[in-house]
Amino acid sequence: MKNKWITFLTGRVLVKATGQGMERFINRLARSGLSIWSVKRNHEGTVFFYITWPDLHKLRHAARKADCSFYFIRGEGLPFLWKRTLKNSGFPIGILLFFVLILFLSNITWGIQINGADPETEHKIRKELSNLGIVKGSMHLFSDKPDKIQKKLTERIENITWIGVELRGTTYHFQVVQKTEPENIEEASPRHLVANKKAVIAKMFVEKGKALVKKDQFVEKGQILVSGEIGQEEKPMPIIAEGEVWGYTWYNTKVSFPLDTPLEVLSGKEMRKYFLNLGKLQLPVWGFAKIQFPKYETEIEDNDIFFLGKKLPIQYSKKTIREKEAIQRNLNKKEALEAAKELARRDLKMKIPPDASIDKEIILQDKVENGKVTLSINFQVLENIAIEKPIIQGD
Repeated sequence: MKNKWITFLTGRVLVKATGQGMERFINRLARSGLSIWSVKRNHEGTVFFYITWPDLHKLRHAARKADCSFYFIRGEGLPFLWKRTLKNSGFPIGILLFFVLILFLSNITWGIQINGADPETEHKIRKELSNLGIVKGSMHLFSDKPDKIQKKLTERIENITWIGVELRGTTYHFQVVQKTEPENIEEASPRHLVANKKAVIAKMFVEKGKALVKKDQFVEKGQILVSGEIGQEEKPMPIIAEGEVWGYTWYNTKVSFPLDTPLEVLSGKEMRKYFLNLGKLQLPVWGFAKIQFPKYETEIEDNDIFFLGKKLPIQYSKKTIREKEAIQRNLNKKEALEAAKELARRDLKMKIPPDASIDKEIILQDKVENGKVTLSINFQVLENIAIEKPIIQGD
């Protein structure tokens, strides 16, 4: 008996034979090397047998010299199955297109819901989402993941403390917690404004109280700048002193910066690969070229795929490979000095109030030793030096 799997792949035909001299003809076919099997005769004398599809033309040629009649009942195997599929291709193609369409529509954003935000903040959020490419009709696969969206919105919108981002099916849900401005509760106890450090007065804005210092005056830490006592000296009336007193203060910073620094930078060359993740199995979709970069860094972005609102166990992944190259940065003394100054400025800005500004820079010492520049620099800073101090009876 022929191997069923082999004949399924090559194709087989069931043949019906009738007429005289049939047995002799079939024996002649077998001796000639044609593959025939499952030969059976019914009670009417009709013979049925199988022949391989490639040998069908040989059977037709031999049948012309025989006294038998041959009829092809049916074809079986892969070639005939493929032919029938092509003949009726409309139905399977329609089913396939239907599922592809449903899969496509299931990964499009159809709704954006924002809860917990006032109308002004909601407008800002929707505007930022539009800048990020998240609008109705956009594809989830080409948008940032919820954690990245959350981070970007928190950084770009000032009046929100926290925002939760969740993708449920085809709808983004945003839960917003806005910043609540504390109410300015007027303190009942009178107070002075005093200096929180040594300074030279630069300018003053007194709303309530009596100024006890003037411009260009040097003041010590703890000295009263604006008095909370007004009126007659014999019977002063205590009030809450209000205002700002800006003065020049001084900070010293010492930093070092190397002249020669090995660095790894991105060259600007990159390549992308796309995959479908089925559990631990990763199927490449696009980007089959081998990585030619000797040094590189890889960024992987995974995106979930949904079908009718349900997350499928399939992920669409984008892998970005960026080339890195090692360089040696060589600076002269002037360049290293400027870099050290910038480093000192950044260090100073971490120490002073946000509303303070650098007024002057005075380099006390700079020297080059052991392959680096060492710098000592004094900064003159303009800042508000006034702080509150309660008025205690008997002071």
